[in-house]
Amino acid sequence: MKDNNALGIQFLQEGKYEEALAAFSEEIEQNPENAVAYVNFGNVLSAVGELEKAMKFFERALSKDENMGTAYYGLGNVYYQLEKWHEAKDHFELAMKKGVNDSDIYFMLGMTLLQFEQPKLALPYFQRAVELKPEDTEARFQYGLCLAGQGLIKEATTEFELVVESDEEHADAYYNLGVAYAYHENRDKAIVMLDKALDVQADHILAAHAKKILTEN
Repeated sequence: MKDNNALGIQFLQEGKYEEALAAFSEEIEQNPENAVAYVNFGNVLSAVGELEKAMKFFERALSKDENMGTAYYGLGNVYYQLEKWHEAKDHFELAMKKGVNDSDIYFMLGMTLLQFEQPKLALPYFQRAVELKPEDTEARFQYGLCLAGQGLIKEATTEFELVVESDEEHADAYYNLGVAYAYHENRDKAIVMLDKALDVQADHILAAHAKKILTEN
C-alpha cells in the first residue's frame, strides 16, 4: 500500500507541486481525520504562493488536532509572507510551544524579530538555528549580522568566513567581511573581500562604495 504522505513530501522536495497536491489530496480523501495531510497540502499551496488557500488547510489541520505544531508553523510562514509580523511571531511561538523545535523555526522567529528591528532579541534564535543546522548559510549570515550589530566584530567575522567557505557566491557575506576587516584596520584584506563581493555581484553598490572609500584614502 502506497504511503501518500511520504510520496507527497518527496514530490514537494523535488518541486513537483501538482504531483504533491495529488498525493496529499488522495491521503485526505482516504483519511479525512489525518491532520498531517492537511498541513502537507497547506505547505504545497504556500510554496506556490496560494497563501489564502494554504491558510484554510492549516486551520483545518488545527480543527482536527489543536496541538499540531506544524500547522501553527505553516500559518506563521503565511503571515510572514503577508508581512503580518505580529501574527507571524505569535504563530511561530505557538508552534514552538506545541513541540516544533527544528532550525527553521528558530530562523523564522529570528527573521520576524528583525522586522520589529530587534536584532538583539533575534540573535539567540539565529544562534540556535545554526547550532541545529550548521550548514544553513543564511541563518549563519543573519547570526553574523546580529553579532556585528552588537559590536561583536571578531565573532561576526568568524561567522561570515564560514558562510563564504560553504557558499562562495554569497556577495553580502564578502561585503560584510570587507567592512569587518576595514574595522580591524586590515585595509588590504578588506579590499580583497570587497573585490570578491563585486566579482559575485558587479552591481553591489555598498561594496563598490566601501572600496572607493578605502582606495581613495
